[in-house]
Amino acid sequence: MSKKDKIETIEVDDMNLLPELLDGKHRVIPIVTGGDEPIEQIEVPEVLPILTLRSSVLFPGAITPITVGRDKSISLVRAVNAEGGVLGAVLQKESEVEDPTPDDMYKVGTAARIIKILEMPNGNLTVILNGLEKIEIQEYVSTEPYFKARVTALRDSTPDMKSVEFEALVDSIRDVALEIINVSPSMPKEAAFAIKNIDSKRGIINFICSNMELSDEDRQTLLEAPGLLIRARKLLEILLREQQLAELKNEIQEKVKQEIDKQQRDYYLQQQMRTIQDELGDTNDADIDRMREEAKKKNWPKEVGETFEKELQKVERLNPAVAEYSVQMTYLQLLLELPWNDLTHDNLDLKCAREQLDHDHFGLEEVKERILEHLAVIKLKGDLKSPILCLYGPPGVGKTSLGKSVAAALGRKFGRISLGGLHDESEIRGHRRTYIGAMPGRIIQTIRRCGSSNPVIILDEVDKITVSNHGDPSSALLEVLDPEQNTTFHDNYIDMEYDLSKVLFIATANNIANIAPALRDRMEMINIAGYLQEEKVSIARNHLLPKQREAHGIHEDQMIIPDEVLDSIVSNYTREAGVRLLDKNLAKIARFRAKQIAFEEEYTPQITTVEVEKILGMPKYLREEYEVSGMTGVVTGLAWTEVGGDILYIESVLTPGKGRLSLTGNLGDVMKESATIAHEWVMAHHKELGIDAEMFEKNDINIHVPEGAIPKDGPSAGITMVTSIVSTYTGRKVADRIAMTGETTLRGRVMPVGGVKEKILAAKRAGITDLILSEENRKDITEIKADYIAGLKFHYVKTNDDVLKLALR
Repeated sequence: MSKKDKIETIEVDDMNLLPELLDGKHRVIPIVTGGDEPIEQIEVPEVLPILTLRSSVLFPGAITPITVGRDKSISLVRAVNAEGGVLGAVLQKESEVEDPTPDDMYKVGTAARIIKILEMPNGNLTVILNGLEKIEIQEYVSTEPYFKARVTALRDSTPDMKSVEFEALVDSIRDVALEIINVSPSMPKEAAFAIKNIDSKRGIINFICSNMELSDEDRQTLLEAPGLLIRARKLLEILLREQQLAELKNEIQEKVKQEIDKQQRDYYLQQQMRTIQDELGDTNDADIDRMREEAKKKNWPKEVGETFEKELQKVERLNPAVAEYSVQMTYLQLLLELPWNDLTHDNLDLKCAREQLDHDHFGLEEVKERILEHLAVIKLKGDLKSPILCLYGPPGVGKTSLGKSVAAALGRKFGRISLGGLHDESEIRGHRRTYIGAMPGRIIQTIRRCGSSNPVIILDEVDKITVSNHGDPSSALLEVLDPEQNTTFHDNYIDMEYDLSKVLFIATANNIANIAPALRDRMEMINIAGYLQEEKVSIARNHLLPKQREAHGIHEDQMIIPDEVLDSIVSNYTREAGVRLLDKNLAKIARFRAKQIAFEEEYTPQITTVEVEKILGMPKYLREEYEVSGMTGVVTGLAWTEVGGDILYIESVLTPGKGRLSLTGNLGDVMKESATIAHEWVMAHHKELGIDAEMFEKNDINIHVPEGAIPKDGPSAGITMVTSIVSTYTGRKVADRIAMTGETTLRGRVMPVGGVKEKILAAKRAGITDLILSEENRKDITEIKADYIAGLKFHYVKTNDDVLKLALR
């Protein structure tokens, strides 16, 4: 029903008015006959002609107009009307079926009598039917010329009309129906008048079943209900559901209406504001025109230009006073400031690039060679995706400062991103513009500051990224540091793809174990080990000292530090892999000399060891010197530490006991295993070594590594322990000024170890002259400069027997 429909409640006597009421301008509501007395009892014939209803359900006691248009149905109506008989009105299951079969129809319908037939102008008939009794079809006996079926009458059980439950049910149905009419815009309000004026309980139930906006399935369910009480209960259940739907529809429509009204109001006010601004000359046209002119000069991808123009048109429609205006302007300004396709030209003079790298950093040959290889390929090919390098090593070795040198050597812009403590993924990818205070990620911000799309960017402390509930930044870096993906890097703020393939990323880290494996796999890992003693002296002489002179305004002839004094500073006042503390000590000496110059005190330009002790205090670290000449059971070993190489002594002693082995000196698991292997090998070869087997049964042996407060671990002391144990059991003294390093096995084989370079130089500083190494470590010696190992004699061995021949007198 629509609001425009006019409802007429007709009585049975007024059927002559129907032609006027069915003129298309009125809506005729089915009415119900009789009060609460039982419906007229009739004898329903055993076989009835069946009228198929397309979308209407006839209830007993209701008078309903039905439109008939199918040929079968017209023939049936005319035949029944001529005989003055009764027909069965049955709903078909699918209203779209044009020629239904018995399977397409429900089993329960209503026996009805034809009150009147009206001929309609379009050839259809309007039949006024009076529902008599509910029927159930048992079987169809014929289908031509129309359906006939054998039926059984189903009389509704009638409750006690004075029942309190039934009265409450009917009142509830009436109230809910009135509420639905009130909230539903499609229900005519006149229907409420009809409901209020029906006193019959049966009548109100059947009237509402016939007239409320219910689906055909719901009406059929109500018709099939066995008895008036059950029908009333089901009707109340359906009405409550319809009431909730109607209220929800109204609520949604009201919200939409309010939103549309608000948009229209805002638009109207904005138009008024724009008109006022035009009158006052207060417009944002100047900024927009400036941006549009700058955009014409930008060298950016076509899709970026299209997006920029689209967003700029949005700004033109905005009032400068609204918050969104400033957000949009900030976004557009960022698009203009990004370099996009703007690149700096690389310096392809390889000799000049090498000189720049050598001038800024001592050593680091592997990194320098990798950069020069990259430049060489660009020079030959003209283009190459930038490598992703990761420099890892102890603090203070120049990993971060190397980035500036690489940028200077390449002639590129330089940017640095500190990742230490970073815990939010949005710091890399940026925030979405829908958030207040949204910003682009650090990658895009750094490129904007650099002003070119091919800078050198240092990703500092990549191993110190943390994971939190804001995401995993290291996972976000996977896209940044993958050459196959970073051509289309997506920043959430700019919401467009940006090409990072031209950027040379150099990551730095101290501990690669803290870097996610997937991220580590995307980078070229280059180890920068700690500097040697000799290298530190060279760095201090050629780099640090000139830097401190310049920083403190001191001329070269006013502060001279000889190499032997620099060597003393390195060994006595620093214990580090890099040169950071060395630089601080030189700065302290420079400040002392600057004070002397400023106060016009007398001084000698050359700094002496005595002056160093006066400025820096007494030596903080003592150099390990060889001091075990001609001893039994004490052997010199070599160790690697993060701050360089060192010598350590392996001591062993026999005590009366039962053959137990005890280990002291704060040793790690691997080092304990090496001691056990060494002891077991000696026991297994006691005859060849000239050791009485009873000595193992009557004596305990203790192996100790001095400086017990310092943790020690690793397999490289294996042959040193073998030598110490054999020396203790046999009483043979260890050769003078000899040191060794190497892993041993139960078969007596000597295995190679790492850190050979640092160990050898530590031995030289300690006054060692002979070194025993595994044959497989011979290749490591060739990588050390000849000046550093002058005066050392190397002995390469394959078995423990070879070691003992060299080490024991």
